[in-house]
Amino acid sequence: MFRFTNASRVMGLLLFPALLLVNPLRLPAQNTKVETGKSAFTDYSQQKPGTMRKVTVADLPVPYATQSVDNGPNLVPRPAGAMPEAPAGFKVELYSSDVKNPRLIRTAPNGDLFVVESEPDRSKDSGTIKVFRGVDASGKAKQVATFATGLKQPFGLAFYPLGENPKWIYIGNTDSVVKFPYKNGDMKASGPSQVVVASLPGGGRLRGGGHWTRDVVFSKDGQRMFVSVGSHSNVDDPDTTPAEFHRADVLEFTPDGKFVKVYASGIRNCVGEAINPTTGELWCSVNERDALGDNLVPDYITHVEEGGFYGWPWYYMGNHQDPRHKGKHPELASKVIVPDVLLQPHFASLEMTFNESDHFPASYKGWAFAAEHGSWNKAKRAGYEVIAVPVENGKATGEYQDFLTGFVTPDGNVWGRPVGVTFAKDGSLFVTDDGSNSVWHVTYLGTKQMAGK
Repeated sequence: MFRFTNASRVMGLLLFPALLLVNPLRLPAQNTKVETGKSAFTDYSQQKPGTMRKVTVADLPVPYATQSVDNGPNLVPRPAGAMPEAPAGFKVELYSSDVKNPRLIRTAPNGDLFVVESEPDRSKDSGTIKVFRGVDASGKAKQVATFATGLKQPFGLAFYPLGENPKWIYIGNTDSVVKFPYKNGDMKASGPSQVVVASLPGGGRLRGGGHWTRDVVFSKDGQRMFVSVGSHSNVDDPDTTPAEFHRADVLEFTPDGKFVKVYASGIRNCVGEAINPTTGELWCSVNERDALGDNLVPDYITHVEEGGFYGWPWYYMGNHQDPRHKGKHPELASKVIVPDVLLQPHFASLEMTFNESDHFPASYKGWAFAAEHGSWNKAKRAGYEVIAVPVENGKATGEYQDFLTGFVTPDGNVWGRPVGVTFAKDGSLFVTDDGSNSVWHVTYLGTKQMAGK
């Protein structure tokens, strides 16, 4: 077994189609106002498509400014006619409801969409990879197939080698990394899985292993494989908790599975990884810790520095010490990196991706998009949306936009929970939702719909 080493209303409606015909890229991607300070913190009732927010370290309350609450979602069936809401100019359609516990979604080089069903049957290892191909006249997939099944709580999925002709699909199980042979157009694995990394820290949520998702991405040059491993706990001290060894880290391997090092540490749960196409940097979409109050600690999206330390569990957002570890590791206080984009605390930020296409308005080019699964540790729910993160010349500006909302009813019941995001080859956006077991398709009205195969 592999072991690690240390280390204006009506008029506007009348004019809108004409504006699209004149110049489909003139519609602004954001409101001019950015919510800051206390108004930057929000809940589901204030989340509106196009609203910009910026949370800074200076805005953070002290620990326990509010009581920690257990307020998990009351999940209900999708109400009749309920649909996710996107900014003006975008169209949202139900692409598929033929999924069970859909999690991460990624686009193959040939345009197929690979969706990971992490645990359709909780009683056994039933993780499944499904493939969706094309869009028919009704907006649904033209073809759906099962690529592989029998996986152990899979989440991450990556094509390798990088480029237009991969030979393998790598899958991040909760306790290992495996790969399947693959060539463009395959909708079913042509052979059995092969073990790449035999053992990852932890054993998965169903087996008492804490955070169970394991994402997998390759560096831009294809030489490094990054595997994210979330913490075993909310805030246990790794000094005295063996189960936290090599947890709350991003681990670096070679593509053939040889462990290289802990690439970055103190990242409580980097659920979603992505490579910035401009800079080549690794980015993470991160779940931070709970139980310090409604507005602590912010989840975040950030580029990840090699060798960087992000504070968990002793510190957060720079040198702010977690009171549950008062006095511990003063030598680390000055080393804690402040993330690029602070999100709402308890958002449960999951998969992220970058928009490289020209399908969306030009102002969205280069932005990051991320799925926010939704809070449980906040008095008024937040999250349950997809956000867009402004990125200029490869660098985050620190703001984010409520992009796709409406997954919560006015009375606070939850019917949808975004998990995965990916851009299709035509530049439209697909979103997985494990609340309603759906895949949603977001297109911009100024360009053509996704062409079928």
